[in-house]
Amino acid sequence: MARQDRFDQLVAIAWSIVRDHGADDLTLGRLATAAGITKPVVYSHFPSRDALLVALFEEYDERQNAALAAAVTRAGSSVRGRARAIAASFVDCVVTQGRELVGVAAALEGTPELAQFKRRSDLAYAEQLTTVLGGARNGATLTPAALTGMLGAAEALAAAAASGDMDRDTVVDELAAVIETTVARCRRAARSGPGSSVADTMV
Repeated sequence: MARQDRFDQLVAIAWSIVRDHGADDLTLGRLATAAGITKPVVYSHFPSRDALLVALFEEYDERQNAALAAAVTRAGSSVRGRARAIAASFVDCVVTQGRELVGVAAALEGTPELAQFKRRSDLAYAEQLTTVLGGARNGATLTPAALTGMLGAAEALAAAAASGDMDRDTVVDELAAVIETTVARCRRAARSGPGSSVADTMV
């Protein structure tokens, strides 16, 4: 098997282990057993469990970023269209990945290195949203506080959809409304004076 194909296979199997047994049960040894290969092969791709967890989150990040870009491209330039595109892509990614994403995200907080990776990932996504919403027709640059609140709402709503506590369409509608309201509030605030950018306080 080609190296990249093996890597992709191991990532897919790792996700299945997290889904079926939880992130705490994901070890390199268990991954090797599930893949039917020796431990040295797994170690050649992931030198540590932390490296495996980062690889899982990177793979999720890539899918989330691709989904956002595709949704925004179809949405046009209006704030309403882009707000709904952001909401739908975010919620659908979380729902598709299910509860295993929560376990991996929690595991990433276990060490300073992993926590820093998660923070960099969150910042990169936040910067994407700032660009998308700031570049919309009648858009606005989100303040750090507004962006933090919006992302907090997104995570809570998406988690409710993933757990089945709320209907997916209801969650998307609510999150899109939150995003629209946040942009409108930041646009009004910008008229009264200059504000700081998200990068000023999130780095």
